[in-house]
Amino acid sequence: MGSYAKKFEFKDFSEAFGFMTRVAMLAEVHGHHPEWSNVWNRVEIRLCTHDQGNKITDKDRALAADIEKILA
Repeated sequence: MGSYAKKFEFKDFSEAFGFMTRVAMLAEVHGHHPEWSNVWNRVEIRLCTHDQGNKITDKDRALAADIEKILA
């Protein structure tokens, strides 16, 4: 079992929540949704494909790449 996991830190809660909103829209487009948590200005995202045995697949890689583009 593996997953893509990354932690993001923002200026404040509003920035973190805005980021999560943008990721949520991407997840809908991809039809692939992250496991995530948010505490104040921090967001942690974990990606794996559950129906493939919780492995990292091309779905995870594609969503991760688009998440990174949000911050570029």
